[in-house]
Amino acid sequence: MARTRPRLVLALAALLVGTVMAAPTRADDSPAAEPADYSLAVHPDRAGPAIDPTMYGVFYEDINNAADGGLYAELVQNRSFEYGPVDNRAYTPLTAWQQTASGGATGALRVADDAERLHTRNRHHLRLDLAGTGGAAGRFGVVNSGYGAGMALTEGRRHDFSVWARTDRGAGTRLTAELRAGDGTVLSAPLGITVRGDRWTKYTGTLTPKVTTTGGRLAVTAAGSGTVRLDMVSLFPRDTYKGRENGLRRDLAEKIAALNPGFLRFPGGCLVNTGSHQAYEAPNWERRRSYQWKDTIGPVEQRAVNANFWGYHQSYGLGYFEYFQFAEDIGAMPLPVVPALVTGCGENRATDDPALLKRHIQDTLDLVEFANGPVTSEWGRKRADMGHPKPFGLTHLGVGNEENLPDQFFARFTEFREAIEAKYPDITVISNSGPDDTGAVFDRAWQLNREGRVAMVDEHYYNSPQWFLENNDRYDSYDRQGPKVFLGEYASLDNRFSNALAEAAYMTGLERNADIVKLASYAPLLADVQQNQWRPDMIWFDNHRSWGSTSYEVQRLFMNNTGDRVVPSRASATPAVSGPITGAVGLSTWATGAAYDDVEVTAADGTTLLSDDFSGGDTRWTRAAGRGDWAVVDGAFVQSDASAENTLVTAGDTGWHDYDLRVKATKKSGREGFLVAFGVRDTGNHYWWNLGGWGNTRSAVEKSVDGGKQTLMESATTVETGRTYDLHVQVRGRQVTLYLDGEKWGGFTDDKAAEPFRQVVTRDKGDLVVKVVNAQAAPARTRIDLGTAHVARTARLTTLQGPPDAVNTADARPIQPRETTLSGIGRNFTYTFPAHSVTFMRIRTG
Repeated sequence: MARTRPRLVLALAALLVGTVMAAPTRADDSPAAEPADYSLAVHPDRAGPAIDPTMYGVFYEDINNAADGGLYAELVQNRSFEYGPVDNRAYTPLTAWQQTASGGATGALRVADDAERLHTRNRHHLRLDLAGTGGAAGRFGVVNSGYGAGMALTEGRRHDFSVWARTDRGAGTRLTAELRAGDGTVLSAPLGITVRGDRWTKYTGTLTPKVTTTGGRLAVTAAGSGTVRLDMVSLFPRDTYKGRENGLRRDLAEKIAALNPGFLRFPGGCLVNTGSHQAYEAPNWERRRSYQWKDTIGPVEQRAVNANFWGYHQSYGLGYFEYFQFAEDIGAMPLPVVPALVTGCGENRATDDPALLKRHIQDTLDLVEFANGPVTSEWGRKRADMGHPKPFGLTHLGVGNEENLPDQFFARFTEFREAIEAKYPDITVISNSGPDDTGAVFDRAWQLNREGRVAMVDEHYYNSPQWFLENNDRYDSYDRQGPKVFLGEYASLDNRFSNALAEAAYMTGLERNADIVKLASYAPLLADVQQNQWRPDMIWFDNHRSWGSTSYEVQRLFMNNTGDRVVPSRASATPAVSGPITGAVGLSTWATGAAYDDVEVTAADGTTLLSDDFSGGDTRWTRAAGRGDWAVVDGAFVQSDASAENTLVTAGDTGWHDYDLRVKATKKSGREGFLVAFGVRDTGNHYWWNLGGWGNTRSAVEKSVDGGKQTLMESATTVETGRTYDLHVQVRGRQVTLYLDGEKWGGFTDDKAAEPFRQVVTRDKGDLVVKVVNAQAAPARTRIDLGTAHVARTARLTTLQGPPDAVNTADARPIQPRETTLSGIGRNFTYTFPAHSVTFMRIRTG
C-alpha cells in the first residue's frame, strides 16, 4: 500500500481498526519491495453488457465419492448389497459388511439374488439363517463400517435407522440395531425391532450415540432361529440440510449454498454419456449404463443402481428429484444433462439404434414434464407423489457431454433439439464442443453449432495457470450474433493459490464478455480426501469435516459480488519480458513401448550440440521422471514397459535455444505413440510433441508449466506399430516448426503474454465493484480514475492474499477473505494491490 509520510501515523492507526487509507496520486514513499506501476480508468458513463443473475453456478458430478459417502447423507455403505466387481474389481456384495455374533449364537449369511427380493430393480438382499443357538442372549448378524474411516457420529445427535425385513418364523424375529466403535464397543442404546411376517416391511427407529467418534459402525443382529432377510439397511443423521428425509450432508450443502450459485448443473459429466444406453431391465440388467433419469426417482428401495464411470458403485439414492429439490433450496436454476447416445470420455462410440434414440428422446420430453408439468400430467403427478406438487421451473437442458465424434453427436443432438423445441419452445437446449478448448473436434463442433443456430454451447477445458493468464481475451473475438457460451467445466490444474489466482484473472475476462459467456462453473465441485479420481476440486471433505480450496474462496468472492452490468474499464499492461524458447531435449512414452535412435541436436549455425546413436550406451541421458524401463537394445534407446506413463529422459543443456532436434522413433507396443520433448527446463516445464496420444487417436504439441499442460496445436495424426518415423523439431526464437518424415507437420509461435494484472468493473445496484487480480510477486501500485466524483469517501475492501503455493486443508486455511474499509476514495486515488492477491473494492456511487 502506498502512503504519504504525513499520513503514516494515521494510516497505522487505521490499520489497527481494520481501515486502510487510499493514498493520493502523488504518493512519495514505497513499500520495501518495489511495486510495479499501473493505471486503471473506469468509464461509468458507458454501458457494458448486462450480467445475468445465473452467470456463475456449480457443476455437480458424482466423482471423488461426491454422492454416496459425500453429499448424500446416508452413512451405510452398500446398504442394499448391490456392490460387485462390475463396480470395482475389489467389490463384493458384502463390501463394508462383516459378520458378528455374541452370546454363543451361530448362523450363516449370504447375499441372495432370488425371487424373494424386495423389488425387481433391487436385485440382491441379505439372508441370515439363524441356528437358534445361544439362547435369549445370543445374537447373530452384520456390522457396517460406513465410508472411509467409518461413520462420523456426534454425541447426543439423533440418527434415523431403517431396514426392510421379512422372516419365515411365525412368532417373529427380534432384530437389534446399535451403534458401535471399531473395536465393538457399544455406543448407543439398543433399538429393538420385532420383524413379523414373510412379506417385506419397512421398520424404523432412532439411534443416538453416547460419544463422538469418526470411526462409528452400525450393527444389525437377530436372535432365535429361522431365516430373516434384510435389505436397504439405512442410517441418516437427523440434521440433514434443511432437515429433508433422504437428505444431504449439511456442512457440504451449506458450503455449496454459500457460493450463492445461479445454477446447478447435474448429474455430470462423464457418467452421463458413457457405458450402455440400454435400460436397467431383463434379461441383462445392464450395470454399466449412461445416467438415465428415470432410474433415479420414486421410492429409494425401487430405484436402479449403476456402476459409476469413476470406478465405484452408484446407488441413485441421490437422484433427479433430490437434485431439483437441492437447486430450489439454494436458489439455483436447475440444469440437467441427458445422454445423446454418443459416448465420450475416451469411449467414443455412436449408438446407431433408431428405436433406442426415440426412447431417449421421449425420456427427455418426460423429464421436462416431470420438472414443469401439472399434477394432472403423468410425470407431474409422479413429482407431486414425491412431495413437490409445485413445478421446479426448468428452463435449460443440456444434451450430451464432451463427445469426440462431433458429426455423429450433432446428428443426434438435432433430433433431441427438434423434439424438445416442438413441444417445449421455451426450453433452451444446450449443445457442446467436446473436451478441449481447441483442436479439430472443437472446431468442427463449433462449425456445426453455428450452422445449426444452436442457442448455447457448453465448453470444457482444464489447463495450466499459464494458459489462463494468457487467454483472458479468449471470448473478446467470439461472434456476438452466434451461439452463447456455457463454460460448464474449467479449472487450473492444481489447488494451490497460484492456480486460484490464474482462475480469478480469467474470470475477469468472463465477466467482461458477459454478453457471450452466459453461464460458467468451476469443476469438479466435491472430493473425498481419502478417495478421489481428480484434482483440482472446489470443496474437499472427509467423513466429518469439509473445507473450501483456494479456488473455492475465489469462486465464492466472484459469485457473491457479480453485479448486474459490466462497467467499461481499461488498465495498463505489465511490460512483456520474453526470450527464446530455451531448454534441453527429451524422449518419453505414455503406456507405450518405443525405440529411439540417431538423436541429433544442431544449433542454428550448424554446430553440433548433441549426436547420439547409442553405440556407446546411454550415459548422456538422465532418467528425469524415474519411470519406465530404459535400456540400449540393438543399438537403439528402448523404453520397454508398455504400462508406464510419462517416462521422460533428458539430455543436453537447459540453456540451449535456436536449435534443430532430429530423432528416429519406432513404436514397439502399447496404446499410444511417441513423446519428443524440447525446451526442457525440468520435468514440469517443457514442450513435447505428442504423436499418437489419447489412445492413438490424435497428436498434439503440449506445453507444461509447473506441471500443468496446455495444448498449442493438434492434428489427427496416428502412429503405426513397427514403423520407423523421422521426427524433426526446429526451434527459432519462440517459433517452432515440426516435420514428420521430411514433410512439414505444423508449427506455432508461443508468444502470448501471461498478463498477471487483470481487472473488471461491474455495477451492483448502487455500487461500483472494482475487481483486481495481481498474480505476480510484485505489488501493483495503481492510479485509479473512477470517472466520476460522485462516490463515497470510503469503500468496502475484500482481499484474498497469500503465498502462491498455499493450499487450504482441513486444519489450515491460509487463503480466506479479509474484510477492511478503505478510506480516502475520490475520483482519482492510488491504491497498491498486494502481491499474489485478489481484491474486490466496493464503492457506493450517487
